Amino acid sequence: MNLRDRTHVFAFILLLIAAESGQAQKRLARPEARLQTKQVQQVDSIKDFREDFIKASEDYKASLQKLLALYENEVAKLTDHSAKRKELYAYGLISRQEYLQATVDITEAQVKVDEVRKQIATAEITIAEARRQPRPDEERDAEMAALSQIAPAWSTGNARIDALIRLNGARYGVDPYFIYCVIHQESGFSSTAVSVKGAQGLMQLMPGTAARYGVINANDPAQNIMGGTRYLKDLLQLFHGRIDLVLAGYNAGEGAVIKYGQTIPPYKETQDYVRLISHRYFQKPNPAPFLQKPTGKLTGAGTNDK
Repeated sequence: MNLRDRTHVFAFILLLIAAESGQAQKRLARPEARLQTKQVQQVDSIKDFREDFIKASEDYKASLQKLLALYENEVAKLTDHSAKRKELYAYGLISRQEYLQATVDITEAQVKVDEVRKQIATAEITIAEARRQPRPDEERDAEMAALSQIAPAWSTGNARIDALIRLNGARYGVDPYFIYCVIHQESGFSSTAVSVKGAQGLMQLMPGTAARYGVINANDPAQNIMGGTRYLKDLLQLFHGRIDLVLAGYNAGEGAVIKYGQTIPPYKETQDYVRLISHRYFQKPNPAPFLQKPTGKLTGAGTNDK
């Protein structure tokens, strides 16, 4: 091209700018389209989880209601039996010990009724929370595996346990290092650890939680880590990726977190638990940016359910 021909140069520049502009728009459009597709997929994934979670919780509640009916029927039978024993005791036909035993049986049966009623109430709260639409200020994306993360080198000292952590982390979309931190605090990597309240194994599953996630043998590391990881996954979805609330829910139960208005319950053990694990987990060089760190002082007193 003749550089002295200003008209041709000007025309060429205009064509070049137009071409570059078109290519730039295409380059910008493609990532935007991919982002929109990803966002739609994430919304669908959360919607599907919400529906599945609600269905599972409702099934669990229905099972509890059937169990409650059986326990209440047992209380009614024992109460009738106690009335007859009282009459027999009045006539001197049975001993005082036999009469008092009937009262003890009623008390024990009533304790079971009360416990199941509490579990039903917790299930109802959980279902209601799962149906609640997240507030604008809450994290929407609870998929911990969605972004690449750089975790510090870690090992439980047992190659099989390490493999199970990574396997379940990949299967359920939970950061393996987060699972590692929970196990470190829960059981110190012991598959036979048992708490004073009956929590078992590496991730210290309570009997009810183990049953909920199909864990038959809580001392089996494969079953235990699978159940504990699935529970973490559900809590991450339920609390929209809030690590502090997930840890509080794992320690004290999701019902307690919901009861106190989406905050860490005022239980000292739970608050210490959240602080210790959060401190370890967020020491990693590059935690996923959509995970919310705990905020505020952790003070108070109380107990958890383990």
